[in-house]
Amino acid sequence: MNDKTPPDDASPLVFPCQFPIKVMGENTPGFEAEVVMVARRHIPSLGEGAIRSRPSRNAKYLAITITFTATSREQLDALYLDFNALPAVRMVL
Repeated sequence: MNDKTPPDDASPLVFPCQFPIKVMGENTPGFEAEVVMVARRHIPSLGEGAIRSRPSRNAKYLAITITFTATSREQLDALYLDFNALPAVRMVL
């Protein structure tokens, strides 16, 4: 390994940091509540003001943005995995 190769755990993020995560999926009853429930499993201090949602133009899909203080790369990885495991989720950014 040369001097310019970052270690395997290198991340451009410095924790803790403010981090927005966007979950997009089918706009079905209970979708937003399900996403928030998963988020609260990993972010216990999540407040209502940290959650914004916006339907697509035809209201078929819903985009939910959650901005929170991320504490570690492991926390982010776990969130992405759990969100992607939800059947109605189409994309997580």
